[in-house]
Amino acid sequence: MMIVSTWKIGVPNIKTGSGYGIRIKLKDRDKYFSRDWNSVKIKIDNDRDFDVNLSKAFWGKCPELRSKCIGRWMLKQGFMFWPKSKPPELRLELIGNRLFKLSLLS
Repeated sequence: MMIVSTWKIGVPNIKTGSGYGIRIKLKDRDKYFSRDWNSVKIKIDNDRDFDVNLSKAFWGKCPELRSKCIGRWMLKQGFMFWPKSKPPELRLELIGNRLFKLSLLS
């Protein structure tokens, strides 16, 4: 299980959810993700899973999973804006081959 932080681009779209995602700690990225993967699947709230592409930057200094689906879920949870350098944290669990479950910390 990983603790990840919410992420947003400078001005995300609060209507569509684009510009939001989650940031993975580098040590967790290296432990739970494979450089052979082009994408992973994310499951939220027991809904169907969806694909999230891993960008080349994911393996550099930008270890974020960016997706409108993640963004819409974050907006539904009330994570639109947060103080600079204090993003909310979430739980990310590897539950299958390239399959992760994203949930609130509880």
